[in-house]
Amino acid sequence: MAVSMRDVDPAFQGAGQKAGLEVWRIEDFNPVPVPKSSFGKFFTGDSYVILKTTSSKSGALRHDIHYWLGKDTSQDEAGAAAIKTVELDAALGGRAVQYREVQGHETEKFLSYFKPCIIPLEGGVASGFKHTEAEKHKTRLFVCRGKHVVHVKEVPFARSSLNHDDIFVLDTESKIFQFNGSNSSIQERAKALEVVQYIKDTYHEGKCEVAAIEDGKLMADPETGEFWGFFGGFAPLPRKTVGEDEKPADSRPPKLLCVEKGQAELVETDSLKRELLDTNKCYILDCGLEVFVWMGRNTSLDERKSASGVADDLVSGTDKLKPQIIRIIEGFETVMFRSKFDSWPQITDVTVSEDGRGKVAALLKRQGVNVKGLLKADTVKEEPQPYIDCTGHLQVWRVNGQEKILLQASDQSKFYSGDCYIFQYTYPGEDKEDCLIGTWIGKNSVEEDRASANSLASKMVESMKFLASQARIYEGNEPIQFHTILQTLIVLKGGLSDGYKTHVAEKEIQDETYKEDGVALFRIQGSGPDNMQAIQVDSVASSLNSSYCYILHNGPAVFTWSGSATTATDQELVERMLDLIKPNLQSKPQREGTESEQFWELLGGKSEYPSQKITREAESDPHLFSCNFSKGNLKVTEVYNFSQDDLMTEDIFILDCHSEIFVWVGQQVDPKSRMQALTIGEKFLEHDFLLEKLSHVAPVYVINEGSEPPFFTRFFKWDSGKSAMLGNSFQRKLTIVKNGGAPLLDKPKRRTPASYGGRSSSVPDKTQRSSRSMSVSPDRVRVRGRSPAFNALAANFENPNARNLSTPPPVVRKLYPKSVTPDSAKAAPKSAAIAALSSSFEQPPSARESMIPRSVKVSLSTNKSNPETNDKDKERENSVTNKVESLSIKEDAKEDEAEDEEGLLIYPYERLKITSTDPVTDIDVTKRETYLSSAEFKEKFGMTKDAFYKLPKWKQNKLKMAVQLF
Repeated sequence: MAVSMRDVDPAFQGAGQKAGLEVWRIEDFNPVPVPKSSFGKFFTGDSYVILKTTSSKSGALRHDIHYWLGKDTSQDEAGAAAIKTVELDAALGGRAVQYREVQGHETEKFLSYFKPCIIPLEGGVASGFKHTEAEKHKTRLFVCRGKHVVHVKEVPFARSSLNHDDIFVLDTESKIFQFNGSNSSIQERAKALEVVQYIKDTYHEGKCEVAAIEDGKLMADPETGEFWGFFGGFAPLPRKTVGEDEKPADSRPPKLLCVEKGQAELVETDSLKRELLDTNKCYILDCGLEVFVWMGRNTSLDERKSASGVADDLVSGTDKLKPQIIRIIEGFETVMFRSKFDSWPQITDVTVSEDGRGKVAALLKRQGVNVKGLLKADTVKEEPQPYIDCTGHLQVWRVNGQEKILLQASDQSKFYSGDCYIFQYTYPGEDKEDCLIGTWIGKNSVEEDRASANSLASKMVESMKFLASQARIYEGNEPIQFHTILQTLIVLKGGLSDGYKTHVAEKEIQDETYKEDGVALFRIQGSGPDNMQAIQVDSVASSLNSSYCYILHNGPAVFTWSGSATTATDQELVERMLDLIKPNLQSKPQREGTESEQFWELLGGKSEYPSQKITREAESDPHLFSCNFSKGNLKVTEVYNFSQDDLMTEDIFILDCHSEIFVWVGQQVDPKSRMQALTIGEKFLEHDFLLEKLSHVAPVYVINEGSEPPFFTRFFKWDSGKSAMLGNSFQRKLTIVKNGGAPLLDKPKRRTPASYGGRSSSVPDKTQRSSRSMSVSPDRVRVRGRSPAFNALAANFENPNARNLSTPPPVVRKLYPKSVTPDSAKAAPKSAAIAALSSSFEQPPSARESMIPRSVKVSLSTNKSNPETNDKDKERENSVTNKVESLSIKEDAKEDEAEDEEGLLIYPYERLKITSTDPVTDIDVTKRETYLSSAEFKEKFGMTKDAFYKLPKWKQNKLKMAVQLF
């Protein structure tokens, strides 16, 4: 579509350049900007043009244009608003979706811009009305309808206006009453309270009383009697009559009309198909309740204006429910429009150019207008953030039929593709300890293990009274949170479960289970030592990729291969992974293009392979849906411009982020629906309501109200006080409205969280995220000498009876250890207790002194574990207090103890080194250097303590190894 300067109204110059809302009122058939302070104030005698600009995560700007017609606006003004809307779309490059909004029949998307509601005022400009002036308060009665957005309509102040099905707001001079019809829902009542709050703030300066009146309540209640007194006393309510705005929508099938020369002609067809739409023409799709105007990319501006006029004439003067007109451009069809067709191709062969937008931008630039927003924005590249604390406690089970087998800590990062796993991760939250329970489903796992994994995980969540979040994760689609929790992940071929072995035997297929002495090829990927993975792939040359590094081994023969497009970080990850997969063996480095013959022989010869990095599904702009799941059928309704207040405690909602989805479950959802939350998420992926090609294996989270994790709340402006309230949605909001808009907790504040290494942020920084990372130099020459602990860990990988493949345990754990199972308690009761105190040495002096008195000794005692404790008992032991009780502090000064200038206990070097014949007891063995005096510390390390602790962790450990303190 060609664009000339005459197509651009001066009022629209520079419009849509940044995210936000812009409003124009039609005055003398021209758009006049409305100041931001008057947004949401509409007059019944006027017409308006509203532009909503949204910035997507990709950096592109999206536009929705609405023109609103007051019930008393003139026909000429309404026509001018429609034409100006088409002109505005042309100025934006012809990509916007355009909506016709009629007073009292607005779309939910439009109303969501002006939450909680719009209450049009009498008057107008072009209509000749005078805008209403401030006058003495007038008692008014409003009817409110809607669960997600509220349609507010003023009705006659009379008893006959009331009924049992709706909610009414009576605005008097000194008090606002909300009358709840007996047949209205709790959600509708809660939303209507937002209107009450709006009226209170707008017309009473926030200074008036609020009363809720229940339909059928006895007159003995003072406020109920006061309410009915305004209507002359109580009397039975009449039956509700069907008004003009409540007539059922036309149920006839859609009709397609082609518009040419201002005339609409019916297109005869048995079924609607995309092929019926010609890019050189405009069409009208009449669906009764909605009327769509489809405009081909090659149509002129005049043709589009003409088609819009024909659509306006088509719906004007009808006595049915006022239809909504939606105008769309070829290539930018809405989901609703596409769903009306029997067949619509996933990819439409339409050339979408920047021609229109570029020409408009060039014209405006000559006039000195900033046109940055009119041109395509550059893609915003952001490093994904986990939004979860990585210093928590992790437990992993492998699923074997109906059982789950607890893995040792050293095995927690090694998963087999033919198996399923359950993980439980407890970590410090905002004001309590949070928990995430999830399943990892291997690509080659059997259906029995998959169903069992999800069932066992759901029972674990249920046993915790739904205070934990749940995740369902498929191999190859792991989210950043999962990688952050594990930090190191090694995925091996084959499986260990009985189900997998039986499947291999029955199908008579080759068992590919990984063997240390066989040929294996691993692709190494990740962003750093706190997020790295080794994925076993087929041992053939076609599995290589120029953008990755690989490890290839055949028994003791080990090769590392670096693609031409890899970075220093990629190559460092190979070194770290090599320490785990094949420790104490020298590798043969191979660079792409200079490989040895032996390398190719192990891969079966040379072949072509890709060079592009494997891309993951990007997180897109989130969409919120309310859900209704009944008899296996899922129905959803999108909630536009959502906020935390839209999450009703009686309902289930889905937050769709494309790459992952969240199923939020309110506290008052019935138990049966709560147990189906994961199924609801899977059904949502299956239906793909937004036609966005959702992956069926995208991660699904089940989030329970009151236990929302940071990686969910980041999509909202979150107030944890609201989710901590008791009562239904209406009771909660009534409490807020009556107390000046601030939520009041109906239950005691949850306990203060324990300190975890001095960190309280829910989004870990780099220092925090590295607390569980390997203590290996990132820029060293590969040396096979390692600490005894590290070598013992890596050696487990070579042991066929104990395949330990995880990263070393953290040097510093938390101040208070998390819950333990009997198995883990048996393994290392003393080391766990010592680790519980280790992080105290990282606290500021004042904090340390307040927690542990000077010149005291800590004695460690462990509770004997009951061997008959079942898994459910293990899962419930998630409170840090369970282990705090195992620590007792006794005042007992040692004769040879001393204190340095900072008040810390000090010991001689000969007693602190790991080879000491008279070692010190009851110290943090991971922080031996802390107990050296300042003088002896400087003698051994050649620097002060302050300088030492500014070094990277890996360098600190290397120096400590050199002086036998690590």
